[in-house]
Amino acid sequence: MTEAAKGFWAMVLACVVWGLSSLYYKALAHVPPLEVLSHRTLWSLVFFGAVLALQGRLGALGEALRGRGVLVLVFSALMISANWFVFIWSVQNGHAMQASLGYYIFPLVAVLIGVLGFGERLGRVQQAAVALAVLAVVVLTLGLGAAPWIALVLAVTFGLYGMVKKRLAVGPVVSVTAEVALLAPLAAIWLAGVHEGWWSEAGGAALPPFGGWFGHDARTSAMLAFSGVLTGGPLMLFSFAARRVRMATVGLVQYLNPTLQFLCATLAFGEPFTPWHRAAFGLIWAALALYSWAAFRQPKAVASVASSASTSATGIR
Repeated sequence: MTEAAKGFWAMVLACVVWGLSSLYYKALAHVPPLEVLSHRTLWSLVFFGAVLALQGRLGALGEALRGRGVLVLVFSALMISANWFVFIWSVQNGHAMQASLGYYIFPLVAVLIGVLGFGERLGRVQQAAVALAVLAVVVLTLGLGAAPWIALVLAVTFGLYGMVKKRLAVGPVVSVTAEVALLAPLAAIWLAGVHEGWWSEAGGAALPPFGGWFGHDARTSAMLAFSGVLTGGPLMLFSFAARRVRMATVGLVQYLNPTLQFLCATLAFGEPFTPWHRAAFGLIWAALALYSWAAFRQPKAVASVASSASTSATGIR
């Protein structure tokens, strides 16, 4: 098997894991989302710390957490933490379809951020794609009587995360490790409060009598601990793949992620797919088709959208 083929299948596997991760967090629906998020943060730190230790690169983590770059890392940590929380909450509370919509919208949000934040220019077809995405949000808002806030928050936080990551000189594994290291004290404080009963109904779900779900039963404890591997494993695959495949492949294969999320929402979770949803998703799919067509016609556009996707994917679910 060629290196390019290995990279392609590694990327497909990473996107499949990301796309099916909603099944995993749905199985943890009995655990409050903030508790899941806290465990995911701490166990991700363990996973990434072990990877850096095996690579002999722990010193790079210390360098990343010093100097002015740490302010950028604080912001990126807050963005990815918010993104993780909203994703977990939406899956646990019957809004997985909106979550998938958010990750469909994200590439087009990344385009807008490129225009507003980096002075990039859009061709007419790209402008039409963005306009269709905006129309999709308007249609869903009018049809459901409320804006799809979950989708918008996921797309915007992920887009802002990608934007600031482009300004970091450190690699993806070091930067994500630094982010979870910055978030770890907050996660530890939250879990300590849960254990001590400072908030007995945290996140809206009843806790075990002694506080906290970790240690309550083997299955739940193992799943909470494995969330670190679930976060780090696909990133390792993605990093392996990104060095071996074309940027166009990076951008297009990632649509597999929200597509699988969408299928999980409709087929596995039985969430309603109303005519308004059909109209909105149809517009989004048309927008992505237009943008992808324009990107293939303009190699620079391919590199731009794939670069944004690649940067943001270092912290994807």
